[in-house]
Amino acid sequence: MQTSTDTSLTRRSLLALSGAAVVAATGPAFALTTPEAKVLVGRLVGEINGIIASNKSEAAMIRDFDGVLNRYADMPIIARSILGVPWRGASAAERRDFTRALQGYLARKYGKQFRRFSGGEIEVLSARPVRSFFEVRSMAQLPGEAPFEVVFLVSNGSGRDLFFNMIIEGINLRTTENTEINALLDRNGGSVARLTQALGQLG
Repeated sequence: MQTSTDTSLTRRSLLALSGAAVVAATGPAFALTTPEAKVLVGRLVGEINGIIASNKSEAAMIRDFDGVLNRYADMPIIARSILGVPWRGASAAERRDFTRALQGYLARKYGKQFRRFSGGEIEVLSARPVRSFFEVRSMAQLPGEAPFEVVFLVSNGSGRDLFFNMIIEGINLRTTENTEINALLDRNGGSVARLTQALGQLG
């Protein structure tokens, strides 16, 4: 039986998944349409639901979630947003390595939580254009608690149709990983290279 504490952890775990998508939209989504944005999120949600229902090992779920990030998340933009000002002073190699390390960290950290979602799913409801991006609304249904809204923000500002942010029950989760990653950066003397190495040991 799921306890109230377990339910709370489950909700926080789903909220935390949005740490993989935290940035303001960049560039107009000229080639992307509202139906296409909805279809994109439908595929993304379908894969997440498949992972939830798979009952695979933790390691397999982490690999699957890493694949989801590869296919659907604008990781370079997400990495730039999470790192913030230090990104500007990082070399091309440091940016590349940090982005790869961040993706692996997010896959490990949150991929481990999928078993907590057993019996739940996310349903895509609607989509609409907002300035230079699209807002796709969905509803998360998890066992033992009331449904809650998950909003995906989608753009092709980087040249591909990808999600770049998520909002859970009105909470923009940009600060979730931004705060943690920058605290880790401080503990590593402000060095992006050392931060990247540290990320490889976390999650």
